[in-house]
Amino acid sequence: MELPLFPLNTVLCPGIALPLHIFEDRYRALVRHCIDSKSPFGIVLIREGREVGTGAISFTGIGTVAEIRDAGRYEDGRYDLLVVGTRRFEIRRVLSGRRPYLVAEVDVLDDELGDEPTARRLAMKATRRFVRYLELLQPRSGETADEIDVQVEVEADEDEPATEVEVDAEESASDGGDADPVAGDQPRKRRVTIPDDPTVLSYLLAGIVQVEAPRRQALLEAATTEARLRVLLALIDREVFLLDRRLRLFKPDARLLGSRRS
Repeated sequence: MELPLFPLNTVLCPGIALPLHIFEDRYRALVRHCIDSKSPFGIVLIREGREVGTGAISFTGIGTVAEIRDAGRYEDGRYDLLVVGTRRFEIRRVLSGRRPYLVAEVDVLDDELGDEPTARRLAMKATRRFVRYLELLQPRSGETADEIDVQVEVEADEDEPATEVEVDAEESASDGGDADPVAGDQPRKRRVTIPDDPTVLSYLLAGIVQVEAPRRQALLEAATTEARLRVLLALIDREVFLLDRRLRLFKPDARLLGSRRS
């Protein structure tokens, strides 16, 4: 299939939503085409070069199909988009000169589970460790942190229902106000929906856990869900170790705090 390409300095994983602010002429044309034809585009990670302006650029050969869920257009032609990653693709060849933006011939990649019992065991372990990771992101006494606003899209499956877990989330009155009292002085609980499907879970965690773009790209490119979960477990363990000792204070990914500009 042919797919318009949108190179960015970020990695989009299937199931994760990403806001975009479009102002360059070539990407305005891309968005108009996709809206008019009700078709998606592909997001790929830039290896060298810049998101905006001219000049040589190189990018990864594997990316994610992005479907437009919401679009707002300004009078001057700029767009605000909300896109959601759906499937991975691999570039076969770039078709140059056809449009003002990049177009490639791509193959959509199937998701291989690997060994199913092992993948499910790893998914359960990753879920437990991810809950601990979320707990450690909460500010301690005297600390402040920006609210984490990660948007995800998980398709409901009657055979694979999502699981809700409760995460301790102690309220902090960093603005000088008093937190609402909690019966028995127990910490408040934050309810987090965790998909039971190992593949969906692996992409969800790959898109949320705060790691460098090349590491996230490696997670996206993992050959199987089982392999992705193994790497995720190691990364989450590293982050839990650092956060628990406050060797790393949480700094939200810029793409989660506002629109990407291109």
